Amino acid sequence: MSAQVKPATNLTIMAAAIRVFVAQLAGLPVFGPDGESIGRVRDIVAGLRTDRQPPRALGIVIELTSRRRIFVPMLRVTSIEPNAVTLATGRVNLRRFSQRPNEVLVVGQLLDVRVKLPGSSADGTSADDVNAVIVDAAIEQTRTRDWLVTKLAVQERNRLLSRRGPLRVLAWEDTAGLGLPDQPQGAHQLVAVFEGMRPADVASALLDLPVKRRYEVADALDDERLADVIEELPEDDQKDLLTHLDDERAADVLEAMNPDDAADLLAELPELDKDRLLALMEPEESAPVKRLLQYSFDTAGGLMTPEPVIVSPDATIAEALARVRNEDLAVALSSMVFVCRQPSATPTGRYLGCVHIQRLLREPPSDLVAGALDTDLARLSPTDPLADVTRYFAAYNLVCAPVVDDQDHLLGAVTVDDVLDHLLPENWRETGRHPHGRDVHDSDPHGTDPHGTDDRQEANLA
Repeated sequence: MSAQVKPATNLTIMAAAIRVFVAQLAGLPVFGPDGESIGRVRDIVAGLRTDRQPPRALGIVIELTSRRRIFVPMLRVTSIEPNAVTLATGRVNLRRFSQRPNEVLVVGQLLDVRVKLPGSSADGTSADDVNAVIVDAAIEQTRTRDWLVTKLAVQERNRLLSRRGPLRVLAWEDTAGLGLPDQPQGAHQLVAVFEGMRPADVASALLDLPVKRRYEVADALDDERLADVIEELPEDDQKDLLTHLDDERAADVLEAMNPDDAADLLAELPELDKDRLLALMEPEESAPVKRLLQYSFDTAGGLMTPEPVIVSPDATIAEALARVRNEDLAVALSSMVFVCRQPSATPTGRYLGCVHIQRLLREPPSDLVAGALDTDLARLSPTDPLADVTRYFAAYNLVCAPVVDDQDHLLGAVTVDDVLDHLLPENWRETGRHPHGRDVHDSDPHGTDPHGTDDRQEANLA
């Protein structure tokens, strides 16, 4: 984005003519008046108007450390800096944010919307067949302390040449054709905002978007990124997004998912849909998923991943450490290396034992892993129920455990996060306990208003 749309100085609401571009707020940390961490900015909520006057910025959507998203009125904001947002002393409603019919999420719904530039014809085209899309929006504070969405940063798009033009910053009232919220739109700017966010945070953001916008984002994400995000969604939302995709892409996304997550998702689909998608997957990708589907979801076999870190007994400590350094490897899986005879892909040859990462770090890199084996650690059977798996982790204080069959073949590994997924309530991804702080309280514990009782009025903010 060009320099003209970037806030360049320290911004506080006490200064005059404040202009803040919203896309650059997304992800900033939020602090309380005493410097305590509250969460991160995820969006700005604006109130829609029937005329062409700038809409009012009503408040900020903040994601707490528990992933719960709450609404905080703009009047509670005391400063907006290039690297943080600070709130005033007072009470904050901790009910999960719920969008109202007359509201729009600036980042989630306004970016990528097509607009007509000044001088465009009635059908939306100008003389050189150029239109534009919104890439950012600016909010400014008035003398009455209200915040308004006053400016739109737009980029011209030549529909015939598929060419992007220069960025322009226009007044809200100078744009036309802004049909919200039903207008079809791309999702490139929103995906750019999501860049660098953890998959769990992107999944949380998707849950706050209207279904139409959620589908647009899914269509814009690449297969690997979408697979990571789907793994973090609640079960019903996983099925909904997968069903939205055409069969070919759904199969590609399933291939990009961890086999155990793909198996869990496929197990929830009707048999015809499951078989059709498995047939579209590459054989080497579908094979481990099919093996996992043989086990009940609440057994060690159903919980395990078939792709733990496996080395042969003649591998060196250095080789094993190199394997666990893989940045794409889950933290729990990197805590343990399993040693097996060939073949090294699951189901393996004879399982010999495991080596804990602490032991690997203490041994000379040139030594063989065979000399550091833990052969006494108990094993899980693929048919062990969830209760036994839970007791196993509690007894041995581990985050990863081997699953071995009766013929001493390593079938996979269960990680503690998979166990927790099945122990927590089904809707645990959508709810969460909030952090307790002196200046953060639930102002309406029994009310029916999703944002609290008149919590957007200054009179109720003390």
